[in-house]
Amino acid sequence: MNESQEPNPTVDFVAGTIGGAASLVVGFPFDTVKVRFQNPEFAQRYSSTMNAFTTIVREERFVGLFKGITSPLAAVALMNGLVFASYRFLLSIQLDNSSSMPTMSQIALAGAGCGVISSIITTPTELIKIRQQSLVTPTSTKQVAWDIFKRSGVRGLYRGGTSTILRDSGYGAYFWAYEATCRYLNSRASSTARSSETSLVVHEFDHQPNVSSWTTLLTAGAVAGVAGWMFTFPFDVVKTRIQGTESPHLTQSASIRLLLTSSPASHLGLSQMYSTKATPSSHHPYRTTWSTIVNSYRSEGMPVFFRGLSPTLIRAIPVNMATFATFEAVAHALS
Repeated sequence: MNESQEPNPTVDFVAGTIGGAASLVVGFPFDTVKVRFQNPEFAQRYSSTMNAFTTIVREERFVGLFKGITSPLAAVALMNGLVFASYRFLLSIQLDNSSSMPTMSQIALAGAGCGVISSIITTPTELIKIRQQSLVTPTSTKQVAWDIFKRSGVRGLYRGGTSTILRDSGYGAYFWAYEATCRYLNSRASSTARSSETSLVVHEFDHQPNVSSWTTLLTAGAVAGVAGWMFTFPFDVVKTRIQGTESPHLTQSASIRLLLTSSPASHLGLSQMYSTKATPSSHHPYRTTWSTIVNSYRSEGMPVFFRGLSPTLIRAIPVNMATFATFEAVAHALS
């Protein structure tokens, strides 16, 4: 592909969607373990990452590792499209013309900005996923989503929005690390650095995979995945704690009434997910991002903000390698 050739939005969107779906399937078991570690109700049940895997499989079968995957899988196309489109837009408005090479600070800023925009989709998606992952009793995505909506309305679906924005700003570090790695590795083969356009990495490799390009692509993806989580993981812990608990504004009578209208098979799971005891808003430890940080630190110390980091970093490597490898393969096939 020539440098002057325009990218194909349809190819990039389809490839990005399939790449996102592949990464979700590859990394979801690790995500389930991470959520269990971050949830105070389950954290003490597992002694290590491997113990968590074996315990979940033993008690809930293999499908237990994929509990809650329907919600993010259903939204992956819209979310990936939104991330890629918003990233390119935020990057383009910083450049004098389309042929200008963005600086690393411009890439980081555009990445952080697209993370803020994507939180519109990721906040309710993550909320439903976390509630479902925190249940031992099988419960459908639709049932969990409808229960939240009946209890708290649209506002309830965006519980934890602030912490989600702070976490998703990690796209800045993600795109920065990816581009920095690509430029470093490609500088050995070319004296003229080329921008990967990050979200459209396929154009850096001209839709012609070879040993060199695959090595660069996979390495950059792995580095980016680790870097993105290292900078924002504490906010992910905070987000999980906020979204794993009910809003303090939900009254006791509303909780009991909705539990009674649920199906008998779901009584145990939903009662575990939502407390029927009314907690005063001023005493709710996870009512806001700041209160969650303060109360978590006071009760469990600094290590609590890195609980679940191990499975997350392990997950980040194959997930992001799968993302870019699938993206490149699909884009090459469609081109």
